[in-house]
Amino acid sequence: MATAAPIKNPVPVGQLLRRRLRELNRTPRELAAAVKVSEGFIADLVAGRRRAPAPGRSDLYTPMAKFLRLHRNDLPTCARAEHATAPAARRPTPEVRRLALELCGPGTVRALTRRLARRDGPELEGLIVQRLLGVAQGFVIRQLEDEAGLSVAAAREGRSYLELRMRLLEFLDATPDSITARDYEDFVRPRIATWELDLETRAMRIVLRSREVAPRRRRAFGL
Repeated sequence: MATAAPIKNPVPVGQLLRRRLRELNRTPRELAAAVKVSEGFIADLVAGRRRAPAPGRSDLYTPMAKFLRLHRNDLPTCARAEHATAPAARRPTPEVRRLALELCGPGTVRALTRRLARRDGPELEGLIVQRLLGVAQGFVIRQLEDEAGLSVAAAREGRSYLELRMRLLEFLDATPDSITARDYEDFVRPRIATWELDLETRAMRIVLRSREVAPRRRRAFGL
C-alpha cells in the first residue's frame, strides 16, 4: 500500500493511529515494536487515554509515520491541533516549586516569593519550571540517542532496555504542571546546580552540574 496522502483536516493523534492501523491491518503491538516503546504506551495513545506527545517529538513521530506510511507532517500537525485545544496548564505543584527554589540563591528566593504572590505569579512560576525542565529534557534526548549507552545504563540499574527507555520517554512528556517531585529529583537536580532570575528582564541564568574539574558551564536564557 502506498503512503497515505497528507491529511487536510487534523484529527486527534490516537484517532489517526487507530484508523491507519486498521487500514494497514497492523496491530498496536507491531507499532510499539517499530517505535521501540511499550505496547501499553501505544494502546493508551490509540485509545485517547494518553495526551499526544508534543509536535516536535520526532523521536516518536518519525518512526510512527514510517511504519504507518503517513506523510511526515501528519502526526505533528495533528498533535499541534490537539495541544492547541487542550485545557490551560496549571501551575507546578507546591512540592516541585519548593524543590526548584532550593536551587537558587537566598536573595532570589525572597524576591521570588514576593513576586509569585502577585497576579502574574502562576505564569512566572510556570516559565521558571519550564526552563529548568527544558534543560533537563535536552540531556534526556541525548541519552535516548545513545542506544549503546542506554543499554549499559539499564544493565547497571537492573532494568531492561525498554523499561529505562520508557522512563526517559515519559519524562520528555512532562510539563510544568505535570512534572512530579520524583521527576525533579531524577532528572532536574542531577543536571542543574543553581539558577538565578532577573525579575526585570526575566533572563534566567542556569549553572549546570559538571563531574569534570573544569569550571562549571553557564547558560543564559530569556524567559
